[in-house]
Amino acid sequence: MRSGRCDPCAARVSLAGVVRSDTPSTWDERATVLAMLQYTRDTAAEKCRDLDAHHTGAAPLAASPLMTLGGVISHMRWVEHSWIENRFVDGPDLGPWTDESPDQEFIDGASNPLDQTLQDYVDQAQRSDALIGRFELDERSALPLGSGEHPTLRWVLLHLIEENARHNGHLDILREMADGTLGD
Repeated sequence: MRSGRCDPCAARVSLAGVVRSDTPSTWDERATVLAMLQYTRDTAAEKCRDLDAHHTGAAPLAASPLMTLGGVISHMRWVEHSWIENRFVDGPDLGPWTDESPDQEFIDGASNPLDQTLQDYVDQAQRSDALIGRFELDERSALPLGSGEHPTLRWVLLHLIEENARHNGHLDILREMADGTLGD
């Protein structure tokens, strides 16, 4: 177990205007991975900055009715919960999904106020960071993957970065379709 929290573990998401940086505070592996994770979180929040409320639940892609700005942010929040709080440390799965509604986080995100969904994501990131700070990158998850293997924290964090980066691309497209705002 790792003691204490390192600086890159602190959440830096600001709903009032995100100052994003992918530069770590130090150049070791842990600081670099955590800076990249935070950067993907900050980027998601940035994609939603100054968005008119009526765009939160708009689903402009007919073939993807669950693909909304609010839904994607909610999904990112709950995926992080699932990987860190549930699978890595074996905490309870508090996600909104059920057998009857396996994509409920997308539905909730589309109908909830975006400010609340973003704040829920910030709160989740803070809980995740507190847990992440307790473990070394080589420590293994409490729960196994479908293959039976227990991934390392390093793998889980890199998986979250990949997941967030992919969804940030979705947010780019959805935001441009909503009001013409282009991503960077």
